[in-house]
Amino acid sequence: MTPTPTMRLCDIASKPGISASTQLITTRRICRNISRNLDTVHSERRAMRRQAGKLKAFLPFTRQAIADLEQQAQAHREDERSKAVAALAGFGQSLLFDHNGLAAALGFERMCDLLSVNTVEREQARREGVTSLEDLVFAHALEDSAERRGQEWNDAPLFNACHAAMADFIRDCPDGVLPDPFAPGAPLGPKLPPKLRVV
Repeated sequence: MTPTPTMRLCDIASKPGISASTQLITTRRICRNISRNLDTVHSERRAMRRQAGKLKAFLPFTRQAIADLEQQAQAHREDERSKAVAALAGFGQSLLFDHNGLAAALGFERMCDLLSVNTVEREQARREGVTSLEDLVFAHALEDSAERRGQEWNDAPLFNACHAAMADFIRDCPDGVLPDPFAPGAPLGPKLPPKLRVV
């Protein structure tokens, strides 16, 4: 079996004594490859669902064919997809907690260079005191900002990894630990009445 590019990158990343720069670069490339594979699986599933959608014009005669296509789309490459999501979440957890101490080893400037952070946003992040990898990549979403130039959608590889890790955390968190987003005054809940006072 010939090694895939992701396997080669994992071999490079697992070598003892690699630099922090190499570690961050290989992590970004691995996450980019995993995200690309996930995008391929999602597009193949979308194509199957589009075929099912075209058959809806001929209902009720195509009901079984539609159900079969939707079931096939749901099961399409599921094992590969679930393993890729788990791997991406693992990389994201490692980045969120910075187990390897990459931020301290690289420093702010080198980290911004490797993450392709726009110079204007770099200066703003410096003024706000952003120094951690988690803040740059996930909280402020500055990775690849030099390429995005103000786009709303962020599809950076390390951001996707952190997003997958956060989704796993929210899904696996025990009940009652996280605040209810639909409670009064919460972001998705009803607004509280304003506090009035006499001046």
